[in-house]
Amino acid sequence: MTEPAAGLTANTADKLIGTDPELDALVTAIIGRVADKWTMLVIETLDVNGRMRFTRLSDAIGGISQKMLTKTLRAMEADGLVTRTVHPVVPPRVDYELTELGRSLGEAFCGVWQWAEANRAKIIAAREAFYRENGRLSAGRSDA
Repeated sequence: MTEPAAGLTANTADKLIGTDPELDALVTAIIGRVADKWTMLVIETLDVNGRMRFTRLSDAIGGISQKMLTKTLRAMEADGLVTRTVHPVVPPRVDYELTELGRSLGEAFCGVWQWAEANRAKIIAAREAFYRENGRLSAGRSDA
């Protein structure tokens, strides 16, 4: 980090260049949340299908344990990304739905997919060159 200009305290300089420790912490936490594949799959699944019951959501995602889906949905609910509606029936029925905040996060990260699609050939070529130069046939496998 650069030193603040003469006459400015570090705190004042941080404010002028936009560094906010609370915002930095929030962004780091959100990146951690969406870097988790399950969160992104829940967002995508709910975005495509709308309101869904827990079991149907689990089936649509595939490969996720009940425990992991519960953990993911609770964390998303705490962040305001999904709403959980419990219907007073026997047996209990619980529905999950993206909030406006959850939809907007999905839209924000849609750019990552668009970037990956636009740069797919370059990424594949770079990976192939890397593995070739490092004596590997592909990720996780070596020639030896």
